[in-house]
Amino acid sequence: MIRSLYTAATGMKGNQTFVDTIANNLSNVNTIGFKKQKVEFEDLIYQSLQKPGGEMEDGNRAPVGIEVGLGSRVVAITRSFMQGNLEQTGNDTDVAIEGSGFFQVRLPNGEIGYTRNGAFKINDEGYLTTSQGYLLDPPVNIPNDKTYLTITAEGEVTCYRSGQNTSEVLGQIELARFVNPSGLLSEGGGIYLQSDASGTPVIGLPGEENLGRLRNQFLESSNVQMIEEMVGMIIAQRAYEISSKAVTTSDEMLQTANNLKR
Repeated sequence: MIRSLYTAATGMKGNQTFVDTIANNLSNVNTIGFKKQKVEFEDLIYQSLQKPGGEMEDGNRAPVGIEVGLGSRVVAITRSFMQGNLEQTGNDTDVAIEGSGFFQVRLPNGEIGYTRNGAFKINDEGYLTTSQGYLLDPPVNIPNDKTYLTITAEGEVTCYRSGQNTSEVLGQIELARFVNPSGLLSEGGGIYLQSDASGTPVIGLPGEENLGRLRNQFLESSNVQMIEEMVGMIIAQRAYEISSKAVTTSDEMLQTANNLKR
């Protein structure tokens, strides 16, 4: 009975993490470029009271064993990079990636961060940046006398200047992809960092190297599906309740055993 107390507690702990993850997904349902997370469980070790094939008291071999499981635990929280819906904004500096890949931005410490959030802004020096002020890498400078800005599906940034009849190429947006994007480190603010698990980035132009193409004046919405998250929350809640019921039942059985002496 003591064993069941700890076993049920592992279920409660794991389902609490499940609910925490769902809450984070739901809170980011309107976050541009957010990718939902999913909790994965595994069973813990088993206490073997009798091994399969072991010799029994009558000399026969046991066809099956007696193994008691000791609960479960969270083994991983993976991130789904499934494509989110593309929403038109009409903003010249908004860009969405249709397919795989990440924008590259220069962080304050000099590192390169990776993001799916293409809601770029123009800073006081004319450079494209994220909402946090991180420069797009490679940098693209927008002249202050531009009259019309466009970003092609292949990432070429062009504009028309005041008084000019021909377009001018300002720069090229490059994308990066990883063999294991789920292995990226989440920095917050929609920024991911390279890790040993993600592998090294493959840099290329949009539409090449299995990279997605760009959609100007569009943004990628979060890929969180509210219905799926609500169903998951119900499952986690019921699993938590039944685990707590197992704790209560074990406690009642212990109480009954203690009262046998009276």
